[in-house]
Amino acid sequence: MKRQFAVIGLGRFGYSVAETLVKKGCEVLAIDHDETKIQAISDLATFAVQCDATDERALKSVSAQNVDVAVVSIGENIEASILIVQTLKEMGIKSIIAKAVTTTHGRILTNLGVDEVIYPERDAAVRLAHRLVSPKVLEYLELAPGYSIEEVTVPEKLAGLRLSEARIREQYRLNVLGIKKRVTRMVKGRMVKDEVFNFTPSPDDVVERGDVLVVIGKEEDLDQFCNFE
Repeated sequence: MKRQFAVIGLGRFGYSVAETLVKKGCEVLAIDHDETKIQAISDLATFAVQCDATDERALKSVSAQNVDVAVVSIGENIEASILIVQTLKEMGIKSIIAKAVTTTHGRILTNLGVDEVIYPERDAAVRLAHRLVSPKVLEYLELAPGYSIEEVTVPEKLAGLRLSEARIREQYRLNVLGIKKRVTRMVKGRMVKDEVFNFTPSPDDVVERGDVLVVIGKEEDLDQFCNFE
């Protein structure tokens, strides 16, 4: 049986969540009070309903209580976000994920029993700051306070070396999870550029100029590695 999700609030964040869930083969109940947003997603979502999600009767009328997970992507209207979460909890929905715009907002959602609080704007800002401070950092994901995974362009001095020769673990206390390489291949009579991800790198794999390393470790060690010339 397909997993069933309710996505409440169809701004850019909510729309993207709903779109991705549908692509993954899930059933999605999309809810918003704005008729224009409902029309925009009606051809994509399994069900698209215009209603007031703070109204328990309205949610029950569209069988929202039957979903496996509810995603509350209303962040800007903090009062509505809190009321919707409270309503969903009272309806008995077991798993709720909610978007928050401030730490206080997130703390209230957590106290209401939300399983996970998402801070999309804050997280995007953190990723941007890491790229600005260390231009070699292409992507950043915090795993736990002080630890993260980063995508880093290969430092010039390591280009042409095997992983065993680069000694990244020994010198920087980082683990290499994968190597992304740009390759050129022939497709239907023309050369196209493609990306190949080696997710099981061996000590004998060579890192080359233009490659991207996916590394995990402490942030201070990652900073040192990213600033390595």
